[in-house]
Amino acid sequence: MRTKLLYMDDSYLKEFGAQVLEVNGERRAVMLDQTLFYPQGGGQPCDTGKIVVKGAEGSDGSGAEYVVKEVKKEAGEVWHYLDRQPTFAAGASVHGTIDWARRYAHMRMHTAAHVLAGGFMARQGALITGNQIGTEQTRFDFALDNFDRELMERMVAQANAKLAEGLEIKIYTLPREEALKIPGIVKLANALPPAISELRIVDIGGFEVQADGGTHVKNTNECGRIVITKMENKGKDNRRIYFTLQ
Repeated sequence: MRTKLLYMDDSYLKEFGAQVLEVNGERRAVMLDQTLFYPQGGGQPCDTGKIVVKGAEGSDGSGAEYVVKEVKKEAGEVWHYLDRQPTFAAGASVHGTIDWARRYAHMRMHTAAHVLAGGFMARQGALITGNQIGTEQTRFDFALDNFDRELMERMVAQANAKLAEGLEIKIYTLPREEALKIPGIVKLANALPPAISELRIVDIGGFEVQADGGTHVKNTNECGRIVITKMENKGKDNRRIYFTLQ
């Protein structure tokens, strides 16, 4: 990958400078040498926002503003899809700003979901079979033998108790072999691709430790409380919880 992912080191950054590496006019997409925009993946939606291209248009020197509508990782590269065809070329300098309200909502949801998943794994041995983080509501699927509403409500209550403890979140990397020795480091039902030699670890106060490439808050106090909005039985060994945060 040619793009440095700035959010991997600091999810709280809102603005950044970059240079354009490639422009695909037909697809209205650009590749940058570095970015704060999270590309859709792992159940977390992409960031949106804007980029201002210096000197691309206008006589006032303010540059041309483009809306970043979607960000995707394709063939190992990150592409930013714009609201219109770009009029600039590779080598242009840009200033990017993410939609912070959207990003922060995803951060809170993602960290809360990790705490909930950690409880399910520790107490029920249940892996995650699917997930979709949202700004208003998040969905998580767990591999459980039975559809037990009381159990799921109890697990959410336990997760809320953990969130209220104000656990600090630490993020670091470990060699793959070393990371995989940590019990429960991978909670997705599908194993990690073998090509990944180093894993980014999200450690929530030692309670929940997981390999993950998404964005998170610094302390569980920022999440608030998990509130179940819906529970569903999705077939054999697959139970679904929808929740929001308050």
